[in-house]
Amino acid sequence: MFFVLSKVLLFLIQPICWIFLLLLTGFFVKNIILKKRLFFAAFALLFIFSNQFILSRFAKMWDITQGPPPEGKYSCAIVLGGFSSADQDGNGYFNGSADRFIKTLQLKVTGRVPLILMSGGNGQLIKTSNLKEADYVFSQFKAFNIPDSCIMIENQSRNTLENAMFTKRILIDKKVPGPYLLVTSAFHMRRSAYIFKKIGINVTPYPCDFIAGKSAVSLSDFIIPDPLALAQWNIYIKEVVGFVAYYLKPVPAINAPGQL
Repeated sequence: MFFVLSKVLLFLIQPICWIFLLLLTGFFVKNIILKKRLFFAAFALLFIFSNQFILSRFAKMWDITQGPPPEGKYSCAIVLGGFSSADQDGNGYFNGSADRFIKTLQLKVTGRVPLILMSGGNGQLIKTSNLKEADYVFSQFKAFNIPDSCIMIENQSRNTLENAMFTKRILIDKKVPGPYLLVTSAFHMRRSAYIFKKIGINVTPYPCDFIAGKSAVSLSDFIIPDPLALAQWNIYIKEVVGFVAYYLKPVPAINAPGQL
């Protein structure tokens, strides 16, 4: 139920939905003063959420930044799915978050981690493909000659909480001690690291895929509306709402001999 509700909420929290609802309501109301206020609110939200400067300032506060980890310090890189998708024929391909794959591959080939644990199943609410992300990513690591013995996969999770739960079970079953690196997008790291630590996996963040807040801003970023900013705000609002939801939601205990 939580999984279904989270997918529905994801649609409702998008700023474009708020703007459209305000415009639609303003179109139908008869009261002139209320109509003007609704239209003003809609355009105010459009300005705020299409403003790259405002987005950049928020991203700098929200994103977790961290440099490359010391060589040989970590036993495993846990990489979270969300960087590959299925095409219309059900075949996998890398999407815009593929930096997660690149950074994990760099960690392995440079010897900073001996093991990779790829966590990701099929998170579609209405399934259009049976592709499980971890299975596809496993084949891509193999294409770079990463040995089977260095790759663990978790292909059942549908969201970040399940990423953490199922990952913990594998780490316990395989007797993989810490410390662990957590590899995911910078915008996703605050929520992910919190959930992993809440469920009992002590991870060191290794963020990548910075979509905002890293580039230099200019005067035009404050003046000229940017449709990309509107799309990126969808991502950040989802992360903030998700963080609050998991902060309030009790997580199931996974019994283990000691803390991971």
